[in-house]
Amino acid sequence: MRLLLSLARQYPWRTLLTMLSLILAGMAESIGLSALLQLPGVPEDAISDPGNLQLPQWLDGFIHAIGLDSSLSTLLLLLIAGFWFKAILILLANRQVGYTVARIATDLRSNLMRALLQARWVYYQTQSTGGLANAVAAEAMRASEAFLQGARMVSMLVQGIVAMLVGYSFSPMLTGITLAGGMLILAILNILVRITRRAGEDQTMLMRSLVGRLADLMSSLKSLKAMAREHHGSELLEAETEELNKALQRQVLSKETLRAMQDPLFVSLAVIGIYAAIYYLDQSISTIMQNVILFALLARGMERLYKVQQFYQELAGSESAYFAISRATEDARAHKEPVLGSQQPVLRKLLQLRNVSFAYDDNKLLDNVSLQIPAHSMVTLTGHSGAGKTTVIDLISGLIRPQQGDVYIDDTALAEVDITHWRQRIGYVPQDTILLHNSIAYNVGLGDQQYSRADIERALQQAGAMEFIDELPDGMNTLVGERGGRFSGGQRQRIIIARALVGKPDLLILDEATSALDEQSEQRIAATLRQLTSELTILAVSHRPALIECADLVYHLQQGKAQRMPQVSSTGTAEGDSGSR
Repeated sequence: MRLLLSLARQYPWRTLLTMLSLILAGMAESIGLSALLQLPGVPEDAISDPGNLQLPQWLDGFIHAIGLDSSLSTLLLLLIAGFWFKAILILLANRQVGYTVARIATDLRSNLMRALLQARWVYYQTQSTGGLANAVAAEAMRASEAFLQGARMVSMLVQGIVAMLVGYSFSPMLTGITLAGGMLILAILNILVRITRRAGEDQTMLMRSLVGRLADLMSSLKSLKAMAREHHGSELLEAETEELNKALQRQVLSKETLRAMQDPLFVSLAVIGIYAAIYYLDQSISTIMQNVILFALLARGMERLYKVQQFYQELAGSESAYFAISRATEDARAHKEPVLGSQQPVLRKLLQLRNVSFAYDDNKLLDNVSLQIPAHSMVTLTGHSGAGKTTVIDLISGLIRPQQGDVYIDDTALAEVDITHWRQRIGYVPQDTILLHNSIAYNVGLGDQQYSRADIERALQQAGAMEFIDELPDGMNTLVGERGGRFSGGQRQRIIIARALVGKPDLLILDEATSALDEQSEQRIAATLRQLTSELTILAVSHRPALIECADLVYHLQQGKAQRMPQVSSTGTAEGDSGSR
């Protein structure tokens, strides 16, 4: 019940309205059932003389309270009205439940995505993209359906209790015997509920793992197929799929066994009860048959209680999804990116690292490094893989924080800066040129309404992309295809650069952005970038000649140090010095 209590605290008014509707529906049903139970005992002269109609005191008082007389016609009217009123209230309650289920799924997804987007960068490096995608898609829906099963369970519980209370007012002994036997059956079958809960937990774990592995496999499928090694990934996925299938089979078997066994067990109990009434309680068959309507009522009550167990079983199978997505959300919130400062500087003179040190565990990437990036210049970082080039970029963009020293924008330390404002002044071009399956214009503006068509065209012009876009029949409205497959690597890279430029940044960062291009394409993009330094500052990470030759400054990172390299002009002569920074 921990799940229902948790959801009730989060959605108190929705839960209150649902419960109130269910309780009122149960009360309406009790009135209708009471009227029904009176019919076999109505004397023949009650039609002409309403005074001969003997009703329970509470029912007679209710009839007079609503301004009617205690007649057979009133009894029949209450029978009809009670069940219609109950049907309307159940409809209202179920509608409210449906709305709440949709809201829960939406809120769970929104809360998780919001927490993920607000988390620190280092948090993402430990997460499975596929697992998080599964949480948003599947776990949120399973969790919301748990509330649906819980509401149905409460509805059946209210109706079952009402039926038992009405039956108790007519025959306490028969009601007590029926209830005791029914509870015994529920206790025996509860083992199936526990099996379902364990199967549901296995499903949540296995589904998250399966989707995560599938996402990883698809991201590297081209290289695996090129080496004819995709079958290794297939074998791993098939093994986990089989484990998931076993968990589903256990859940299906336990659910269907529960449903199949409830009715025969109850009928067996009823037959035993009739046998005991005849042979041990000395009741005649005619007396027992006179109570057939009461027995039907009690059977209806036990049926509702059995459905309570069925819905509880389904809730137990789904609740693990709710707690899994809740844990993922809380974990992301625990890694929320801290607020650094409130200043909003603009890069006008100099961006620099001052005595910065940074290490991942025992791996020291930067050791007391200082380097300068003058405004409106192009600076290139070189060095072997793992030398700390990307770390410098992450430090400058505030994705990670140095253990010693700081990054300065002019004379303002990054620790004092509104980090969101600073990142809005950065354009970032990654190594992977993956585009969304949409138009060129959408890939540049990403659907942000603050960018007009003119802004997008200006960015494409700056990136040198309009020279091939103008030749397309649909221009900027041309679909790029899956992952941008309709265009060459150089064309995709220019679209990505335009995306980085559309916001008019102060700083443009290129992280191995030309590593996948041929030499001619790289030189064209380098020439394009060089022309942009009149408007912004460029920091490039590259080991390729084009971005090194066109740079104003080059720093080589090695063994935790940054060394300023001499510039080589197009004539082959060295420019500047090689002093250590």
